[in-house]
Amino acid sequence: MALTPDEVNQLRDRVLAAQKGAYAIPKLTDDFPSMTVADGYAVQTALRRRLCAEGGRQAGWKIGLTSKAKMLQMGVSVPSIGFLMADTERVAGSTVTTQDLVHPRVECEIAFFTKAELRGPGCTAEQVLAATDYVVPALEIIDSRFSGFKFDLPSVIADNGSSARFVPGTNQYAVDALDLCAIHVTLEKNGELVATGISDAVLGNPAIAIAMLVNLLAEQGETLPAQSFVMSGAITEAIPVKAGDSIRAVFDGMGEITTQFRSA
Repeated sequence: MALTPDEVNQLRDRVLAAQKGAYAIPKLTDDFPSMTVADGYAVQTALRRRLCAEGGRQAGWKIGLTSKAKMLQMGVSVPSIGFLMADTERVAGSTVTTQDLVHPRVECEIAFFTKAELRGPGCTAEQVLAATDYVVPALEIIDSRFSGFKFDLPSVIADNGSSARFVPGTNQYAVDALDLCAIHVTLEKNGELVATGISDAVLGNPAIAIAMLVNLLAEQGETLPAQSFVMSGAITEAIPVKAGDSIRAVFDGMGEITTQFRSA
């Protein structure tokens, strides 16, 4: 049985309070064990509408669980999506505070900026590439609000896919200037190599991930507008960070991104 509208709003408020207060909560299915993926998206949509009603501006979307290993780990056959708010963007080279985060982790991604609207169902990678203005390297700082960084799919979708901060690189590239399936990435923390990856880890091609996001949006009656910024999913594993840490990500052929973390 689907969550009632009152239950959706109750869980929206629970997630929003944890996000704003930077504290951990039990996963939502502890209290609502029959909660489904569709219920998770209902809570996420209510959260997005509340943030926009409070004066926030949506900057775009993100897709997660885009690696075969992650999908297998979560027992799902399709990725999940979340939204990006403009006030969570941070400038490359700047400092990110940790006092307003619970379990911050950093991962490397390729982000797309669209020049035309994309619609599902049936959106393809080719359509995504045709609608893309440019791509940039990017860091995503994820932050599950659930105790012990332990959650299930409905809960993490309701928590907006653990979205917290995103850091676009400054170098912009046309999609035909790169082999989007073969970009090698290294991630260093405090000068030590901690993760590597190749962009084909993202469903074989990050453009496929964007197409899948568009098709998931269609299931919710949404499209991907032009001038959207879209994170295509993690190339590397997510690396825990804390105050005092320094991160450097190098994307072969796309430059690098650095960021530092401090407590306040």
